Amino acid sequence: MERILIDSLREHIGSEVTINGWVDVARFQGKMAFFDFRDRTGKVQGVVFGKPEVLEIAKDLKSEYVVAITGKVNARPEKMVNANMQNGDIEMEITNIVILNETVVLPFPIDGDTRLIDESVRLKYRYLDLKSERMQKNIRIRHTVQKFIRDYLTAENFVEVETPLLSAPTLEGSRSYIVPSRLSQGTFYSLPQSPQQYKQLLMVGGFERYFQFARCMRDEDTRGDRQPEFTQLDMELSFVKEEDVMSLNEQILIA
Repeated sequence: MERILIDSLREHIGSEVTINGWVDVARFQGKMAFFDFRDRTGKVQGVVFGKPEVLEIAKDLKSEYVVAITGKVNARPEKMVNANMQNGDIEMEITNIVILNETVVLPFPIDGDTRLIDESVRLKYRYLDLKSERMQKNIRIRHTVQKFIRDYLTAENFVEVETPLLSAPTLEGSRSYIVPSRLSQGTFYSLPQSPQQYKQLLMVGGFERYFQFARCMRDEDTRGDRQPEFTQLDMELSFVKEEDVMSLNEQILIA
């Protein structure tokens, strides 16, 4: 059966569908089991009752198990509707469970703010940290912002160009990270502190309006506003005045 995303389940009330995702919460009450399932689009509640063979499988499920769930999408009785949650007016009556992957006891809880967890532990288990609501939200917001800027500048006749990461060392404001050359022993590439020279070449080459989300590396101590590796919105314009550049950036931020 073709997979259905959780945020579109409401379109399939009365039908049997299959969802894929993770067990968010598992609750057992005698001969019944309740679950919250999660995929990239949201959450939905599922319930097992009246099917002993399915309940037997359900008893093995724990948080973060990866599963394929088949069931009938039902509208909840009016008195059980929760208007404050996604899909609070529907639930899945589970008819089949396939465990795609199991999990073990997690090294830290991911249902809260993981900023409270030691950073070295979060980075060791980065794939778990990424599951947390805060990290999911932050990365998706970053994607939304970048797409907005990309579409905005494209409409303003900018061209997005990726500039090289490996280049000859040049004098800049900070120390550069260097990468030894395998083919030319004793020589080194430099990682970019900024795309400054490349974007100037683009202006000379007649592109007039360039941008990219540039990865920049500077071999210096971390400060409040500076990381050794960071991403910046980089752009260059030809035949403009300082006020034109300031106005463009103001318009992007306001939009």
